[in-house]
Amino acid sequence: MDTQQVSAAPRAPSPVRRSATPTSGVMHINTRHTSRFTVIGNHLAQHRELSLLAIGLSTYIQSLPAGARIGIKTLSERFPDSEARIAAALRELEAHGYLSRTRERLPNGRVVTRTCSYNQPNGAPQRHPAPAPAPKPKPRRQPPAPAPAPVAAKPTPAPAPTPPPPPLPQPRNPLPQYLRAATSLLTDLHRHAAAITLTEKEVVLLAPAAATWFERGATPAALRHALTDDLPQPLKRPAKLLRYRLTALVPPPPTPDHPTVLFQNCDRCDRAFRSPTPGDCRDCREEGADDPHAQFPILSG
Repeated sequence: MDTQQVSAAPRAPSPVRRSATPTSGVMHINTRHTSRFTVIGNHLAQHRELSLLAIGLSTYIQSLPAGARIGIKTLSERFPDSEARIAAALRELEAHGYLSRTRERLPNGRVVTRTCSYNQPNGAPQRHPAPAPAPKPKPRRQPPAPAPAPVAAKPTPAPAPTPPPPPLPQPRNPLPQYLRAATSLLTDLHRHAAAITLTEKEVVLLAPAAATWFERGATPAALRHALTDDLPQPLKRPAKLLRYRLTALVPPPPTPDHPTVLFQNCDRCDRAFRSPTPGDCRDCREEGADDPHAQFPILSG
């Protein structure tokens, strides 16, 4: 009787040689690369001070072609890590000599960031691979140096106080007709200069100064011209300008050789007119005008 022969497929050979198989830990099953690969030194892959993110980021950057964009925003769109973590990893690589970033100005004036990636720290090639360094104790943190004492700044001199404006001229003898004529002229100024619009309070304040002009012999036409001529454009504070002109341009007081002819109130129209004796104004004498209830008497020059 013939013996039946049983054959079985042989087991596939193990990719790892028995003699090289470690008893524990990682086992390497390597396939030779013939294209699309990047050589990374163990000084980077096994760096003891770089974070895993920094090592992986340096590996990725070294695998890119020249001219590829590796800005923080570009990297954060490529990887799930946040911009803050990627920025910190780039700073690690700069601190250990695997990356440098400098800003340069192009001939057209544009400022760009020039980034260089080094496959050796600081770009210096090593002839022999350095052995893995022994673990080093973490250096103790040195206490921060005391901050330098602040230098006392030189005190800034206080600005000189603005001198108060000179007081408004006041009439020596505040006759009612002068005050009425001054109030009427100031109230009517906007008809001659649209930029001059005074409030009731401002008219009351400036009226005694305008009455001083009449007391010193100025005519209404002369005072009106002094207040409205050559106004600045735009005129923002008309009352302040009138105060200045009423004070700076006021005529000198009368002298015994040139006494001032007083104003009189017309007996018929109550208008003020300049005359040494009371009576009727020129208009009433010539035309017989009868307007005793005028609200704003107008001075006749």
